Amino acid sequence: GDHGWHLGEHAIWGKHSLFEESLRSPLVVIAPGLKKNNGTPTNAIVETVDIFPTLCDLTRLQPPPGLVGTSLLLHLENPAAPGRTAISYKGGSETIRTERYRLVRHSKGDKVSHLELYDHENDSGEIENIAGSQPDLAAALSKKLDAKLN
Repeated sequence: GDHGWHLGEHAIWGKHSLFEESLRSPLVVIAPGLKKNNGTPTNAIVETVDIFPTLCDLTRLQPPPGLVGTSLLLHLENPAAPGRTAISYKGGSETIRTERYRLVRHSKGDKVSHLELYDHENDSGEIENIAGSQPDLAAALSKKLDAKLN
């Protein structure tokens, strides 16, 4: 699937939120010549836009210019390789997920109305919003989000 599903977490029954349960989905890649690490799981953060560049790498096709996404070949060859950041958006809200943190930025028009910041090392369920106690980190992640969106 292209998304996860809430089963009551965060008082949501369904899909399409900016929480981990909705944005995380399994990805299984089976390809000729990738026998070394077949079946080895990884928790690296990737995006669905990475699938096409990966297929280009696996088939030795030249990716078209301006292609969005990054090949996952590194992760297929080395499941321990670190992931990267992933972004998503819904309505007037945007999120960036790093290996450790998720920042959700809610906006009304051109103004940020509020931020949510979750530390996955200490709160994998995204329960405690630490944006108020970590303003510098929230600002840095917000800047990183802007860079990825532009």
